[in-house]
Amino acid sequence: MKYADSLLTNLSLEEAQQLQFTLTDAITKEFTDNQFFQVGDVGLHPDYKRPLTTAKVERVLAKVFEAEACALVRGSGTGAIRLILSELLAAGETCLVHEAPMYTTTKETFRQLGLKTESTDLNDLNVLEAAVKETTANVFYVQHARQQPGDTYDLGDVIQVAKKARPDLPVVVDDNYCAMKMPKVGVQHGADFSTFSGFKLLGPEGIGVIVGRKKEIESYHAHNYSGGGQVQGHEAHELLRSLVFAPVMIATQNQQVEALYQRLSEGEIAGIDEVYMTNAQSKNVMVELKKPIAKQVIEAAAHYGAATYPVGAESRYELVPMIYRVSGSFMEANPRLVDRGLRMNPMKAGAGTVIRILQAAMDQWEKG
Repeated sequence: MKYADSLLTNLSLEEAQQLQFTLTDAITKEFTDNQFFQVGDVGLHPDYKRPLTTAKVERVLAKVFEAEACALVRGSGTGAIRLILSELLAAGETCLVHEAPMYTTTKETFRQLGLKTESTDLNDLNVLEAAVKETTANVFYVQHARQQPGDTYDLGDVIQVAKKARPDLPVVVDDNYCAMKMPKVGVQHGADFSTFSGFKLLGPEGIGVIVGRKKEIESYHAHNYSGGGQVQGHEAHELLRSLVFAPVMIATQNQQVEALYQRLSEGEIAGIDEVYMTNAQSKNVMVELKKPIAKQVIEAAAHYGAATYPVGAESRYELVPMIYRVSGSFMEANPRLVDRGLRMNPMKAGAGTVIRILQAAMDQWEKG
């Protein structure tokens, strides 16, 4: 199975630098008179019903992502998805989704909210257009990152087709694993809402981001009237400080993903049948081994310094390279990968470190 056509286009290092500059420029317009040196307030500010610093950070992010409004929410990316869907849908209503295995936490969100689904093939724009015109769904939900190995759809094209066919149908994009990595998020392509996790962008635990239409985001703020339900000012401030560093660091990581792919493709390590770069969640290198020894190799890799399970997929804690199992949705689409698939992400390491660890793990298994 070939994955080359499914790759998303990452920001170049120069583009990532420009995004860093754009974000910092937006900060200077919102935080003046040395306010950025103040870590942030807590509680329900009388004018905003949330911390003032949180509201200021939200305005910064709305500008950077070219949206009407932004909400920082509890529950990371999953919480952001759940909360915006709860603003748009009632239990028993329907979402139009891609005809592919759904990300595990998203599937659980749909179950919790009591939502129904209609599916269509996003890889065929003609099929999509017909489905959008005929659907009884109340929301069109799109995952930016790949859900299955054969996905080839372009997010911008998908949104454009949907909006042309049904301008009234709200489009919600799950931009987890893609925000600040790809040139645009969903709202910048014309979607009504984008959701993503700040934790996946070096931010503190548990903070999700919704950017999009002002009406529904203000409705969320009005419903979230509990002081304990707020993202406090110091948390929002920490998120913003972290986001400044994310684009360039991720672009550097992307360079090492490509270097790792090239070296493995050239046969630097024996025992590998196929090598791919994929957007199975984060951009990474995936290999199919000649022998069904993936679990043993992963276990051995841990002894040589690799991380073998994620924390938050490129969170602030994930510095050492990861060698771990293939994503659940990819294994569901291709069961062969259960015993033969490895997923590798250099994180903050160079490709050479990943090669060294993988070679040692493979050698250990061969020696028994």
